Amino acid sequence: MTTELPAFEWSTLEDAPVRELFPGIHLRTLWHGDNGATAHVLQMDPNTTWQGIDVHEPGPEEVFVVSGTFNDGIRDYPAGSFIHAPRGSAHVPQTTTGCTLFLFYPEG
Repeated sequence: MTTELPAFEWSTLEDAPVRELFPGIHLRTLWHGDNGATAHVLQMDPNTTWQGIDVHEPGPEEVFVVSGTFNDGIRDYPAGSFIHAPRGSAHVPQTTTGCTLFLFYPEG
């Protein structure tokens, strides 16, 4: 008896549509899951700041700093940092150096 495994889903950064959220801050959506989960790459130019407060609802946000230095409004996170922002937490994303982030929202 052969058991069929689910097929992989994949995308490339170059093929992901770019959406400018704020001046100098660009989001590329890589994947949408059936349960509302999403994966993105966020690219922030040097000296950019999120306009307003980024509140994590309905679920948590997982962040991996791919390059540059990310600041959450309180502290710097250099490339290679992982950040878990629980549901209901908030921050003001910003950077002086520019940065690239991998974002995962397990609950949408």
